[in-house]
Amino acid sequence: MIKEKLRRPLQQAYLLRLLVRRNIKNQYYRSFIGVLWTVLNPLLNMLVMTLVFSRLFGGDTPLDYPIYILSGNIIFNIMRTSTSGSLPCLVRQRDMLQKTRVSIALFPTANVLSSLVTFVFSFIALLIVALVRYLTGDYVFAWQIVLVVVLLPAISLFSLGISYFLSALYVFFRDIEHLYSVILTLWTYLTPLFYTVDRLNSQLVENIMGLNPMYHYVEYFRTLLAGGIPTGMEHLICYGFAIVSFAIGYLFMRAVRNHIAANL
Repeated sequence: MIKEKLRRPLQQAYLLRLLVRRNIKNQYYRSFIGVLWTVLNPLLNMLVMTLVFSRLFGGDTPLDYPIYILSGNIIFNIMRTSTSGSLPCLVRQRDMLQKTRVSIALFPTANVLSSLVTFVFSFIALLIVALVRYLTGDYVFAWQIVLVVVLLPAISLFSLGISYFLSALYVFFRDIEHLYSVILTLWTYLTPLFYTVDRLNSQLVENIMGLNPMYHYVEYFRTLLAGGIPTGMEHLICYGFAIVSFAIGYLFMRAVRNHIAANL
């Protein structure tokens, strides 16, 4: 009996590891340089955005502008890639879910973990840029950067809650995929990835920005890169959003789980 109880969690963990590995491989399937794109992609996006926006916003950012852009993008991408990838994940595993007793939560969880793996490679790209800017005298390394390990559980939990909710909702409402792409675009522009909040010149907009969870996650990370330590209130806000998101997503998936297989 005890062996049986231990076997199932071990099997689930093994399957989760396989799913994460498969997601990483499929991300750059048949690509010539493969996983190296996880480093090159954020670097190339940073170069493009720096060329386009540096004259408009480059002088107002608290960090060196290339680092400002790259830091915001790689944090936002944890949420963006994990949630958008989770949308069809249950439908794509129709056969497995209908024929086996596997937990439906494994599939969106695998997407979030895959995004964290991608973040690690993107973080390497950030360190490369920071080193280059350090050598040119435009950036000073801060030890606080290691505290990113405090931020990652919060944004992972936040992304996991959204992923649970979207993957379950997609089973019943396929149009959410198109709607969510619009929401993500709006969310991207409402998050100061390439501009600063003070450029908006509106107290009302700044107050609304405080309700944007990704604003807090991005600013938390940038504070670390600038050599600061986020306040206790920022920790509470980041983990508060994470817990609420996870609770909503988990409870919704749990409420509809018995109807998912029949609607796949």
